[in-house]
Amino acid sequence: MPLAWAWAGLIVYASLFPFEGWRWPPGMPVWQLPRLPWPQYFIPFDITGNLLAYAPLGALGTLAPLRHGRGPLAALALGVLLGAGLSYAMEVTQQMLPPRVPSLLDWVLNTAGATLGALLAWAAQALGGLRRWQAARDRWLEHGNAGALALLVLWPVALLFPTPVPLGLGQVGEVLRDGLAGLLADVPWAQPVADWLVPSLAAQPALSPQAEAMAVMLGLLSPCLLAFAAARPGWRRLGLALGAAVMAVGATTLSTVLNFGPDHALAWRTPGTLAAMGVALMLALAGLWLRPRTAGALALVALSGLVVLVHGAPTDPYFADSLQGWEQGRFVRFHGVAQWLGWLWPYAAMVWLLARAGRR
Repeated sequence: MPLAWAWAGLIVYASLFPFEGWRWPPGMPVWQLPRLPWPQYFIPFDITGNLLAYAPLGALGTLAPLRHGRGPLAALALGVLLGAGLSYAMEVTQQMLPPRVPSLLDWVLNTAGATLGALLAWAAQALGGLRRWQAARDRWLEHGNAGALALLVLWPVALLFPTPVPLGLGQVGEVLRDGLAGLLADVPWAQPVADWLVPSLAAQPALSPQAEAMAVMLGLLSPCLLAFAAARPGWRRLGLALGAAVMAVGATTLSTVLNFGPDHALAWRTPGTLAAMGVALMLALAGLWLRPRTAGALALVALSGLVVLVHGAPTDPYFADSLQGWEQGRFVRFHGVAQWLGWLWPYAAMVWLLARAGRR
């Protein structure tokens, strides 16, 4: 059930982003607020997104009671009601957010998505898929490493947000400096600090080809080592490393398609980037038999190097255009979630690795 609540939290964030401009709908009586309007136009992207976003919630909301011994019908009903209830609450709340457009169609699609996810979860349970999944997870991962599994699942989602270099997650320093400079701009006693922060926001020189290649290499090596820290030594780690490479290529290509169009899908694939990814994969293969504790220590080193290099990368015009497309275009519903994942994924991985080392 914690995963279901976590997914519900992501849905709330995506549904109510940007959390500003709250106001009561002009001229709307209180008793009309729960009524949702039918949309006047239909956007295929929104239809697909609304249908798919709630499918994992319906699945997770059904799996949790099934694993705790609830009957199939009760579990199925819980998964569907969880999705339908949350969707209705979000659509009603969106009426008080001018940037968002609530609609009855969105609620229907969300409920249909939750129903689809609940049915798939029920079918997987009936066919023994969950039992086989648990057995496979026990073979691949050490006990108590669900946090690493969640991080690895979220990693390709984080890569969808535009990055300054391929696989270069974690560039949050400029955003923090910009925000701090804005907060201190009108504070007299903090004016020297604000003046010091403003020049630091100026354009930085481009990364050298060697530094950019190193960032790409660490961007792929870090999740591989994170997976090794959670998995038992042996040949099974080969599948984790190859899977990370496939996900890196797929997520980066999809991100390029979303930002620049299908004609530029492989624009990120430069000789330097491919060579860096090849080196990362070879280093990962050399660590198939590393002890999990050693792999975790190396993962911390790789993540630290990644964020240092990424913070030295400049914000070029193409990167700025990509960000504007996410913040103002059709990806606004996913902008907040993907943005935070892209910013914070390396630091969340560090926290998990440090907590794991502390427990042992």
